[in-house]
Amino acid sequence: MLNFAGKSVAVAVSAAFTVFMPLGAEAAAIGPHAALCDNGGSAVLVQVEGLKSRTGKLRVQLYTNNSRTFLEKGEWLERVDVPVPSSGGANVCVPVPKPGSYAISVRHDVNGNGKSDRKDGGGFSGNPDVSLGDLISKKKPSMSKAEFSVGNETRPIRVVLNYVQGLSFEPLKRNR
Repeated sequence: MLNFAGKSVAVAVSAAFTVFMPLGAEAAAIGPHAALCDNGGSAVLVQVEGLKSRTGKLRVQLYTNNSRTFLEKGEWLERVDVPVPSSGGANVCVPVPKPGSYAISVRHDVNGNGKSDRKDGGGFSGNPDVSLGDLISKKKPSMSKAEFSVGNETRPIRVVLNYVQGLSFEPLKRNR
């Protein structure tokens, strides 16, 4: 092993990878199908970002790439409900039935009451813009902006949550 100033190069390289990994990538998969993602199986690893709080539950739903059934009640292929982790990344593993095109929706039920209310947040694969007017009129995001493909391996998908803030529905602004 090579040494540099008394430290092994392997330690330095390992530290560099830790510093440059994307936010949330270092966290293990969560949910009932976590082992599938941990082993690289045919699944989606939904990396949920922008949580308003570390309370409540996350609901992640997988849909086919059919705009008629996207977000319709009971039309999801797979649904995973997990408590919001108290720290670290919120990387939810969702299995897919076969390789193909899909879309994901995520809801952060902040108070864990099982009902959608003004304090809850949400987001979609592809992170399409959704306005407060879209929410009120129940207008769905475009399927072309939300869809993605999955093969026989785990596909990471980043979803940034949006929350109602005044007269808008957008990611939280952090001044920290």
